[in-house]
Amino acid sequence: MENNQQHLEALQDIRQMMKQSNRFLSLSGLSGIFAGIYALIGAYLGMNVINDFVDPSRGNLYSDVESVYSVSGRAYGHMLFMCAFICAMVLILSILTALLFSGRKAKRNGYKLFDHTAWRLLINMLIPLAAGGVFCLAMLYHGRSFVLLVSPAMLIFYGLALVNGSKYTLHDIRYLGCLQITLGIVASFYLKYGLFFWALGFGVLHIIYGAFMWFKYERKF
Repeated sequence: MENNQQHLEALQDIRQMMKQSNRFLSLSGLSGIFAGIYALIGAYLGMNVINDFVDPSRGNLYSDVESVYSVSGRAYGHMLFMCAFICAMVLILSILTALLFSGRKAKRNGYKLFDHTAWRLLINMLIPLAAGGVFCLAMLYHGRSFVLLVSPAMLIFYGLALVNGSKYTLHDIRYLGCLQITLGIVASFYLKYGLFFWALGFGVLHIIYGAFMWFKYERKF
């Protein structure tokens, strides 16, 4: 009986080691929560920036999709720069926060933050993200006719990155990716609500996902 128990424990240890070697397990739910908060703040700032440039006679961006065409050339470029700057700051803060909390979790569990599984995760996520980034730049390059599709495209390609990387980390991230893709597809049919869907995907879903992951994997009872 004692030998059987020892064999079971040994098998469990081997199984855990194999799991650690194949999947990056240091993702922190708290980083998802903070990323969502940053995105909501960014969406609020972006909305204010856009409405500052839109022709007052048009109301605002949400009252008429064509209002984006009422912005003069120089102001339009300034508006895009400000929105791009806000998105960049949200991304940088999210990455730094993810490194901070994931590093703490990895240290607490005795893992390395940047091992071969972490690099495999990054590479498999960067491929769709890089493709999506170039695609969004191409839409901006081709003028205002495509600018309202940037937000849906960001959600779709980000969702694809999460699905593609899910096989190298916690499987739950796959569901977040599928939800992001779904939101992006829906947003592509309701262009004047693009910023709302962006905030819902990068903000609200991240907060819900991060809280769920924290309660499931990190909460200390």
